[in-house]
Amino acid sequence: MPKMRRKSDLPTKTCLACGLPFAWRKKWERDWDNVKYCSDRCRRGKGGAA
Repeated sequence: MPKMRRKSDLPTKTCLACGLPFAWRKKWERDWDNVKYCSDRCRRGKGGAA
């Protein structure tokens, strides 16, 4: 069984819409290079905030 990783050890990105940092999630495993937004709400807004 694989070891658990600390959240601080996971890769992070900055959301293009809100500018806040967000961490890697298991559901983004295959598509991490293309993830640009931290949530569906930010993706719908497409960079209008902050």
